[in-house]
Amino acid sequence: MVLLQELADETVSTGFTLFEKLGPKFFIRFGINLASVFILIRFIYFPVYKNRENFFTLFIFNLIIFLITFILNKSDMSMGAAFGLFAVFSMLRYRTEGISTKDMTYLFLVIAMGLITALSKGTPLEVGLINVIIIIFTFVLETAVFMKKEVSQNVQYENIEMIKPDLRAELLADLENRMGIKINRIVIGKIDFLKDTAMIRVFYNITK
Repeated sequence: MVLLQELADETVSTGFTLFEKLGPKFFIRFGINLASVFILIRFIYFPVYKNRENFFTLFIFNLIIFLITFILNKSDMSMGAAFGLFAVFSMLRYRTEGISTKDMTYLFLVIAMGLITALSKGTPLEVGLINVIIIIFTFVLETAVFMKKEVSQNVQYENIEMIKPDLRAELLADLENRMGIKINRIVIGKIDFLKDTAMIRVFYNITK
């Protein structure tokens, strides 16, 4: 009984010691990091790409990076080691599904935010300002403020006679009439002569 009591006292003491070592700095920076990433993902990434799976993944990556770097920083981890860890995570690929360039960019951003917030020697105000700058630039580049935003869509086209080079103007007019958009350009992909269909990648601008 005495031994069990000693073990319990030691566990409680260790737990409180851990929180005492973390201190208010951890909770302030954790709050800054969480708020910054939530704004980036919920109000910039998700409204455009509507990907709920990546919504979860980006949050978890940021949380793990923040916790690992903050705790290891207590062990005098160098900035070089931190960015080595950053490089490893940023080069990850999922085996079951490819990651688009935009998704990898957002993954890069949430990892960078976690590192900056956990390791920066600046004040909480300075750390928050850096994250705000990242968020503002991302928001501006995701909108049509500086340039029109071009997106693409694959279309299965059944009138295969229209894919001839000399009928390109008619093909564009037909696609614009069906889709109700102004098309910038098209790329003709796989052609199936058995089914008389062709896959056409359509590029057009959107304004948000």
